[in-house]
Amino acid sequence: MRPRNLDEYAGQAHLLAAGRPLRTALEQGALHSMIFWGPPGVGKTTLARLIATVTDAHFETLSAVLAGVKDIRQAVDIARQNYAANGRRTILFVDEVHRFNKAQQDAFLPYVEDGTLLFIGATTENPSFELNNALLSRARVYVLKSLQHEDLLAILQQAMNDVERGLAGQSFSLSDSQKQALVQSADGDARRLLNLLELAAELANAEDSESISDETLSQVIQGSTRRFDKGGDVFYEQISALHKAVRGSSPDAALYWLCRMLDGGCDPLYIARRVVRMASEDIGNADPRGLEIALNAWDVQERLGSPEGELTLAQAVIYLACAAKSNASYKAFKSAMREVREGESHDVPMHIRNAPTQLMKEMDYGEDYRYAHDAPDGYIAGDNYFPEALKDKRFYFPGDRGLEARIREKLDYLRKLDRESDFKRYESDK
Repeated sequence: MRPRNLDEYAGQAHLLAAGRPLRTALEQGALHSMIFWGPPGVGKTTLARLIATVTDAHFETLSAVLAGVKDIRQAVDIARQNYAANGRRTILFVDEVHRFNKAQQDAFLPYVEDGTLLFIGATTENPSFELNNALLSRARVYVLKSLQHEDLLAILQQAMNDVERGLAGQSFSLSDSQKQALVQSADGDARRLLNLLELAAELANAEDSESISDETLSQVIQGSTRRFDKGGDVFYEQISALHKAVRGSSPDAALYWLCRMLDGGCDPLYIARRVVRMASEDIGNADPRGLEIALNAWDVQERLGSPEGELTLAQAVIYLACAAKSNASYKAFKSAMREVREGESHDVPMHIRNAPTQLMKEMDYGEDYRYAHDAPDGYIAGDNYFPEALKDKRFYFPGDRGLEARIREKLDYLRKLDRESDFKRYESDK
């Protein structure tokens, strides 16, 4: 059921509608090397074949999973022979090009550079991470998007009506609600949609029926999981969305992305670890209970497993999204680490060094140290615990929300006591 021309091609209107960049380039014969980046089943391979058809180019294809440098050189030889024989250019299409290592990717470069090959690569992974810069600089990246509901419905209808290649000759029919169910289950993937349709038709034929029951169709689509791709772009996009929804105090959106990840097969314990991170990074001391609830959710998930433990993850995500927000601890930690990594390795001041031996006491370790618990309010005004060069350095600036507002008040009060102590010491020194 691959489209035979651009008019039959479903989706990607942002590239192929009239006046759009790729459509214009094809109509003007401005061929160039390109990379198609998008999820599975959106038509990357099909579009590459159509480009070859529209431009009357010879089409060679390689799979990066199986091919090596030898196969690349063989494709180059074929391209040279074709050009010498009839003047036709060759499009070399490489599926899953991100699986090629750097040496294999570099093998394309001379032939793309001198025009021997027009290179088209397809990838489900972010090209900026997976492809080397030399190859990226010689090819234009086009982003292909998941197919929309109406696109998939059109593909389904075409497959059922096509007498030559589709199901029209099998006297097989689906109700409107069954079509909607198949499209929904395909989750933006045309290949998955056609596979499900084919399986449904086979089951109907096996039962010598022109239709399929809702119950049987439910069994067909039951094992169809959502697109997720653990460890790939979709994975990191969704965990990023979950984190940002929590940070943005949107419990409903956070819950949606949590469910999307769980439905896609993400390890709940991975989510639990990230939720603990959110509790420290985005809530912090504005509501320290957030960290406790996140840790409890992780513990419950480990104890109960799925699906029982997932409810606790949802509870934690909702709480964190609704909690007062502060990134003051996160910023303080980063600031302190930057000071340590970029600054000098200052010695520990003598008065706060431990002195477990007589020799160390004789060397004045711990000399003039004052025990804070013996002071009024448990605080010794004016005392310094930094290296002298960093005296009065600040990393932590509490926010004005939740518990941190009270922490800020306390620290402001203690610094006031420090200033008063310093002033008294200055007056006495005079």
